[in-house]
Amino acid sequence: MTGTKRKKKSVLWSRMKNPHCEDLEQWGRRRLPVLEWALHYNLKEDLPPDTVSGIMLAVQQVTQGLAFAILSSVHPVFGLYGSLFPVITYAIFGMGRHVATGTFALTSLISANAVERLVPPSSQNLTAQSNTSMLGLSDFEMQRIGVAAAVSFLGGVIQVAMCVVQLGRATFLLTEPVISAMTTGAATHVVTSQVKYFLGMKMPYISGPLGFFYIYIYVFENIQSVQLEALLLSLVSIVVLVLVKELNERFKRKIKVILPVDLVLIIAASFACYYTNMENTYGLKVVGHIPKGIPSPHAPPMNILSAVITEAFGVALVGYAASLALAQGSAKKFKYAVDDNQELLAHGLSNVISSFFFCIPSAAAMGRTAGLYSTGAKTQCVLASIIVVGLKGMLIQFRDLKKYWNVDKIDWGIWVSTYVFTICFAANVGLLFGVVCTVAIVIGRLSRAKTLTIKNMKEMEFKVKTEMDGETLQQVKIISINQPLVFLNAKKFHTDLMNILQKENASSQPLDDTSKCERNTLLISLSNGSSCNEEVSQPHSNEECSLILDCSGLTFFDSSGVSMLVEVYMDCKSKNVDVFLAHCTASLVKAMKYCGNLDSEKPFFFKSVSAALSNIHSNKVRQNLSKLNDQSEV
Repeated sequence: MTGTKRKKKSVLWSRMKNPHCEDLEQWGRRRLPVLEWALHYNLKEDLPPDTVSGIMLAVQQVTQGLAFAILSSVHPVFGLYGSLFPVITYAIFGMGRHVATGTFALTSLISANAVERLVPPSSQNLTAQSNTSMLGLSDFEMQRIGVAAAVSFLGGVIQVAMCVVQLGRATFLLTEPVISAMTTGAATHVVTSQVKYFLGMKMPYISGPLGFFYIYIYVFENIQSVQLEALLLSLVSIVVLVLVKELNERFKRKIKVILPVDLVLIIAASFACYYTNMENTYGLKVVGHIPKGIPSPHAPPMNILSAVITEAFGVALVGYAASLALAQGSAKKFKYAVDDNQELLAHGLSNVISSFFFCIPSAAAMGRTAGLYSTGAKTQCVLASIIVVGLKGMLIQFRDLKKYWNVDKIDWGIWVSTYVFTICFAANVGLLFGVVCTVAIVIGRLSRAKTLTIKNMKEMEFKVKTEMDGETLQQVKIISINQPLVFLNAKKFHTDLMNILQKENASSQPLDDTSKCERNTLLISLSNGSSCNEEVSQPHSNEECSLILDCSGLTFFDSSGVSMLVEVYMDCKSKNVDVFLAHCTASLVKAMKYCGNLDSEKPFFFKSVSAALSNIHSNKVRQNLSKLNDQSEV
């Protein structure tokens, strides 16, 4: 007894002496997620599969690093550096367990604008003969990577500043249609930028507003300068890449090792280029020699930061938006949480730190990790084909148009308009337009939204009390959605609903008066972010729970709201909770059936709450009769 008291006193004394130790430890774990997962890493179970997948994906990243460096208008070796250093930094500070950073097509294209503007090809004649001792590259190449590194540095600083002021909380403005349209439009820009390599044409760098159209105008005006050898090699490369990747995807469960077709294609093209002397025989442009080794750290040129601020903001916004969408998608799939502000910090530090190692701007890319590799000469039309095929996942997002048309035609209009703005101007302009357009439309729809009257709720409660008994009510939660369900409050709706379902030691008394119903159906303003009221009743711990969502107050919704309702259904289903929707409009029923994999055997939508309760009661009676029959047989 005395020893126990002494222990308690020592614990209390240590807490009084170091009151902030626990807070400091929590802060450290929150800002350094590596401390959280590294302690629970199982070397025996996790290391072998991680090693295999890491090797295979590193091979893929080598080829894409070379290609995205060319897209960024710098020497290919800097793409290899950009495939290594950002990954290490993100592994320490990032929370996306299934997301790796590295070279990224969209950020590479944005940084290319600054590189081509500040160090144009015309300046190469002045520096081509002067080689610097660093990496053995020309001053021209070092000036170009200096500009790209400055864009990476300033973009990372902007992302860290956004984290400091907690702008990660505003990511709910980045709705699914806006991100989908922006990334699809940016991928279209990337494909267009590679047209000159497909056709083997010498083309001046074209950018700026409507630059997308000017490129194709230039191509058609100079169509006679197309090199058929480059076009043929590009087409063959694309066909081989697409076919092999489709076969890998189809038979990935049967084969343990995926064929690294990107690397195989580059090796084959390199041998063909070397033995046939394509550069001199056919005039095809090749990459050339790749320096070996890792460079010593060197600060990016700070005197040009003011000249690249536009591209830096583009890298910060577009890179973070695309990366966060991937991180949230993987977190949702594998059931873990991602802090939006921490992701800002992780990507910001990845860009800042890697800029000291001659890296181009980076962002997250699903299913990729990085490696450093040194190889010989490669044809640029093959690398261009790798870029295009690597963007397949973004380009096929055109299929989302059908979903948005069936779910919410306003979201369909936002997708199309955001894509058009991205094509006509730039990815960051399209992203900002999509956000502004989405907020304006929601504000306009809210001003016309109707609310649910207390009279209707009293009538509903009267029907419930007259048709159902108290015993059944104790098994059911009835929750009224009293506001529009849109991207502004969809996440909060899910959080509130899950909190209600997880409540313990709550009141389990049945509803016996109308005043309790009035207390539980007060309308809640949108300003506090909530979208549902308190639970009506709590089931017994030994009974299965049923949840009825009264949608009579759901005046309108968007695709984010529908996706959240489907997610609620799937989450509740995994917890053995039956979900029913009452007072649903025909458009909501159509949208949920289109978006979600709902159970077609059980009725899900009901005209009223009383009809849903009757269905629950009938099921219970049926179950009781089945139990009695089983007992009588025994």
